[in-house]
Amino acid sequence: MTLEFSIAARDHTSRARAGVIQTAHGAIATPVFMPVGTRGTVKSLTPDELQEHHVQIILGNTYHLYLQPGHELIAAHGGLHRFMGWNGPILTDSGGFQVFSLVYGGIANEVKGRRAAHPQARRSLVQVSDDGVVFTSYIDGTKHLFTPERSIEIQCGIGADIILCFDELPPFHTGRDYTERSLRRTHDWETRCLAFWRATRAGGLPFVAPNPDQALFGIVHGGVYPDLRQRSAEYLRDLGFAGLCIGGSLGGDKQQIREVVDATVPHLPDHLPRHLLGIGDVDDLIDGVALGIDMFDCVSPTRLGRHGAALVRDPARRWRLNVSNAALRNDPRPLDPHCSCLACRQFSRAYLHHLFRANELLGIRLVSLHNIAFLHALMRELRAAIIDGTFGQLRRAWLDARQNAEEPV
Repeated sequence: MTLEFSIAARDHTSRARAGVIQTAHGAIATPVFMPVGTRGTVKSLTPDELQEHHVQIILGNTYHLYLQPGHELIAAHGGLHRFMGWNGPILTDSGGFQVFSLVYGGIANEVKGRRAAHPQARRSLVQVSDDGVVFTSYIDGTKHLFTPERSIEIQCGIGADIILCFDELPPFHTGRDYTERSLRRTHDWETRCLAFWRATRAGGLPFVAPNPDQALFGIVHGGVYPDLRQRSAEYLRDLGFAGLCIGGSLGGDKQQIREVVDATVPHLPDHLPRHLLGIGDVDDLIDGVALGIDMFDCVSPTRLGRHGAALVRDPARRWRLNVSNAALRNDPRPLDPHCSCLACRQFSRAYLHHLFRANELLGIRLVSLHNIAFLHALMRELRAAIIDGTFGQLRRAWLDARQNAEEPV
């Protein structure tokens, strides 16, 4: 596969490592956080703004891009890179998370005008079999079928540099029996994804694939059961994937998530990049790097930005500042004095407070941009500490401050 991963440095106090992923659209220095550009845009921000603030790679969503505007249209326009004007690497998820969220609650909140009142009512939106998943579009109510092969075909049309296997996502409260059955189904789907992806290299797609240099990642499942996680990692590690993700249900709280990741990583190949799906809180990123994770993604920076929550180096506030708080009405300071983003260079807390109180869109843009810049500065700091041998001290400085901080007022 057209992806190369090299490890430049390791931390002697943990599993943390600094590496470089080479893709067709550029190099990615790891550990790395990627903002989520669900529909071909990181909400409210331009590609130039992302690049100016050191974003290396973004994530696009297969489910949403398939429904609108459609992968064949994207392919006809030269792929998602050209379509959205982004020149850096892109990763697309498989669409599995969104499809199964129709059952368990997530995307149902976006179904216009017909939000299901109870999870049981949402089950009518999807039908799951060993072949794939039939689901109802939240846009127009039409029926669609996602199979492993269809997910890969769509991702080939989108043209991302890294694409993911189609997987089943059972909820956290599912018992061991179903988790084990789901694991077998997901392994079968991943094997089919890999076979179909290899077949596409020889042609056969109904369109010209805009990026012939894609790499396919597998996804380790197994719920909260360490032996199932080990079984999944061992099944996938020799199949020929270019990298492996840790996905599925990771636990009911942060501590359990860390335990699941900690139990999984030792069974992953050392020479492949490791991606922890859907994780983006400050402490989770620091702990994840210490556990040996190379790649992270999450919607949190822009979601927090839309709700007026700015990330700051203030453990007493759990790293978050409520921009709408009345205490900021006359505060001349930047959001975070350590940050060099546009919002912190040019605007005060008082001005941003005013924007949110006045419902001005610029407030959302600036706080979203700041949050992305904040997390990318953190990742660069973690990488530098791994390289210079101070990661252990840096990690303690951040997390001890969190543990010793008083609750915010």
